[in-house]
Amino acid sequence: MRWNHGSLELLDQTKLPTTIEYIQCDNYQIVAEAIKKLEVRGAPAIGAAAAFGYVLGAKQFQSLELKNFISRLEHVSEELRATRPTAVNLFWALDRMDNLLRQHLQKKSSMKEIIFSLEEEAIRIADEDKKVNCALSKYGADLFKSPMNFLTHCNAGALATVDMGTALGVIRQTYADGHVKRVFADETRPLLQGARLTAFELTQDNIPVTLISDNMAGWVMKNKMVDAVIVGADRIAANGDVANKIGTYSVAVLAKEHHIPFYVAAPSSTFDFSLDNGEQIPIEERNKNEVTHVLGTQIAPLEVDVFNPAFDVTPHALIAGIITEYGVLKEDYKKSIQELKQKLEK
Repeated sequence: MRWNHGSLELLDQTKLPTTIEYIQCDNYQIVAEAIKKLEVRGAPAIGAAAAFGYVLGAKQFQSLELKNFISRLEHVSEELRATRPTAVNLFWALDRMDNLLRQHLQKKSSMKEIIFSLEEEAIRIADEDKKVNCALSKYGADLFKSPMNFLTHCNAGALATVDMGTALGVIRQTYADGHVKRVFADETRPLLQGARLTAFELTQDNIPVTLISDNMAGWVMKNKMVDAVIVGADRIAANGDVANKIGTYSVAVLAKEHHIPFYVAAPSSTFDFSLDNGEQIPIEERNKNEVTHVLGTQIAPLEVDVFNPAFDVTPHALIAGIITEYGVLKEDYKKSIQELKQKLEK
């Protein structure tokens, strides 16, 4: 994503890998729609996009009287929050924007000062994501000291963040260190983020990648073709339970069965300290057409019942480590996550 002083440019991920097309967002409604339609996706990317959407909303309504401006901006925040219920980075970023606005209202700042400060905060959120991904990628790469085969699910790369990626950031850094033999990318039904996005990113970087259908993961593990699994996350509870793209839980169970370490890479902004466990994480359910159709082609009877949760929850007991910009968290996750929270509060 690129911010050009009043306009947000987003790469339309629904068109990849066959078409490179950008969306010009000059109002917050376009940003909200892009998040809903998965034109921009990935928890960190959604958070940054929403922050810039908030700025666009503020710019749209800056000519109003202060009372009406505040009311409109509250609606902007609510509308952006309603786009994707599971990705906690969305709420984390908008909380930062809301809190900054309140600070300026208390100081009785001018409208010009408010707009300038909100824009600076959105830019800061995006810049922080770049630095965070770089830091966690280095911590993750330190786990792997010899050439290895990896498996990943969905897309947690540069497309899902502002830059570099979380899970793919670790893989990129590990590859730079000379310790990646091959990456197996699950296609990730129903929307094929692994096939369309992860395979695209890795081939662009000349990192050896083999695309497999989701139901092949167990077989490649059984045949000792995978040494480690690494995925991203959309929300992490205080006990270490992780919400990520549907199918992640199945991969984690398979990894446990085959004694393969299963790692999660995520920034501290993905932790939801208010939730005791994964059962409390809201799971988004999406349109049935995502399952009955593939890339616009109908593959199932239209009248068939469909269950289409976008995410599942992997219990912390299946996770070998959670890679963050502060280091790698391990069991006891309640304790290590509480320590992380204390660091963030200082």
